Amino acid sequence: MLPKIAQVIGIRKFELKFNIEEPNGPYVKTKIPGPKSIQLINDLSKIQRTSVNRPALGYFPGADWMYKLNNALLQMAPIGLNHVTTMMCGSCSNENALKSIFIRYQSKKRGECIDFDDKEKTTCLLNMPPGSPDLSILSFKGGFHGRTIGILSTTHSKYIHKIDIPAFDWPVAPFPQYRYPLDENKKENKKEDEFCLQQVEHLIEEYENKGKPVAGIIVEPIQAEGGDNHASKEFFQQLQRIAKKYDCAYLIDEVQTGGGATGKMWCHEHFDLDYSPDVVTFSKKMQCAGYYLKPEYLPKQPYRIFNTWMGDPSKIILLEEIIKIIKRDSLLENVKITGKVLMNGLFEFEKQYSGLVKAVRGLGTFISFDLPTTSKRDEVIALLKTKGILSGGCGDLSIRLRPALTFQPKHANIFLEKLKNVLDEI
Repeated sequence: MLPKIAQVIGIRKFELKFNIEEPNGPYVKTKIPGPKSIQLINDLSKIQRTSVNRPALGYFPGADWMYKLNNALLQMAPIGLNHVTTMMCGSCSNENALKSIFIRYQSKKRGECIDFDDKEKTTCLLNMPPGSPDLSILSFKGGFHGRTIGILSTTHSKYIHKIDIPAFDWPVAPFPQYRYPLDENKKENKKEDEFCLQQVEHLIEEYENKGKPVAGIIVEPIQAEGGDNHASKEFFQQLQRIAKKYDCAYLIDEVQTGGGATGKMWCHEHFDLDYSPDVVTFSKKMQCAGYYLKPEYLPKQPYRIFNTWMGDPSKIILLEEIIKIIKRDSLLENVKITGKVLMNGLFEFEKQYSGLVKAVRGLGTFISFDLPTTSKRDEVIALLKTKGILSGGCGDLSIRLRPALTFQPKHANIFLEKLKNVLDEI
């Protein structure tokens, strides 16, 4: 076989060399698990459940896996969250984060040291309570958290994501819809916050009375897919207090906002929360996916949060280098500076083209603005493309900007010039 391969690739002579002589068969030097494996398990258990975590990481974490987690994901962890569960994508991160929330809720209700009873073990296999309890998660209109079948019940941005798919009867609260400019509408927007928060409390109490208690609240710091909808830091602070009042987990979905685009590694750091969220999910700019969580949300038993791969170590290698460059080149500071250039330019366009550019908003370079109609928005996106600028739409009216962290003020000025040309044309 090898000579045939050599002929195909044009090599006449070659030889294979091995540094290590291949053994005749497998052999065992120590008891299983051996001392190195035991040490690895002990080290990993400090930050995640090894047995729940290419290699199939849940079963066979590499000897350097602990180092990689510490040197990448935990180095950039949100304050107060020193545990991490790795996954393959944003949807499965949110999906399994909900499972962790439900597990914690039931463990607390059952009693931390009490095992499952026979009825729970039997009924869960039939999708019936008490083994499969009728719990719920509160989410928000306009939110997007993924497309897998469980998390889809918390996604409310576009019908095409959900139509024909069965959904859970879970509460959906209104998310603040602000008037812009913000400085001219403080009173109205404060009332909007208050109304939405009142609805959150009302829904939690309503579902408790329906026998579907709310185990957790899931929210995006900025509703990205739903239209780049922002809310005030006061809204998020009070939402966390409501979660604590009703003993609901507070899950912040940073799949789109995490990784530095808002000028901070995690968007929720802008909100000055009373304490860290209970769970923070991530993906996209982080290269890998998963969720940070408080220790009480770690399952006590193995295999409860589990899949074949439990993440991808190769993406951690990429993330390690990205983190080095973020620090070396002060990219978070660059995002803040460049974001100001973009925002100031768009504010000027909002005055100059008042019939076109509306509702300029953003943090860092995570920026968007509205056009008066969907068709006009799509026309601007198409014309920008003819000038070499790729932009994206979100919601019904918005154009969103998602430049790389290396995007600089000089690049922002190029974009603003091209956008001005387009606005002049239409």
